[in-house]
Amino acid sequence: MIKLGILGSTKGTDLQTILDAISSGKLDAEVPVVLSNRKGAYILERAENHRIPAEFVSHKGKTREEFDTEMTTILKEHNVDLVLLIGFMRILSAEFCQEWHNKLLNVHPSLLPKYAGGMDTNIHEEVLKNGDTETGCTIHFVTDEVDGGPILIQKKCAVDPGDTVGTLKTKVQKLEGEAFIEAIQLISREGAKISKDN
Repeated sequence: MIKLGILGSTKGTDLQTILDAISSGKLDAEVPVVLSNRKGAYILERAENHRIPAEFVSHKGKTREEFDTEMTTILKEHNVDLVLLIGFMRILSAEFCQEWHNKLLNVHPSLLPKYAGGMDTNIHEEVLKNGDTETGCTIHFVTDEVDGGPILIQKKCAVDPGDTVGTLKTKVQKLEGEAFIEAIQLISREGAKISKDN
């Protein structure tokens, strides 16, 4: 069983999909801890609703390295194997990326390398503005190059004539949850590699 540490700053919609997959037996995993740098983030409440330890870690008044070290300490206390960034709105330090090398996944709401560095609805606006016929999401390993780590999984959907930023966000978000589950399953199958790195 793989232990997933979650970092999030927003609602944690993808976390819900992962928790549903765990409870249905589709995913052999557990979530021992959820961390957020935003006190009011719904992802913390979502975790608590599922009796998962949820911790607010403030980044205010700390260097990026101090904040990241604090998160690493908590993740290690919970024996986390794999860290997932689910709507985590902070750039991580090179040290954190190195500490969790090959054990840190992010989801990006575009087909990278398209719209690398973009955020949330801005990406969907760009997709519509540029007349793209398809969009989707990318699960990639996190390195110290923003949105530049090795790609693990991409899922695509069509951009329909009537699509808006809102409808695209909904479509892509549905793909994100599915992509995360596939990525976790893939890494679980490669589990020996993870434990050797520890």
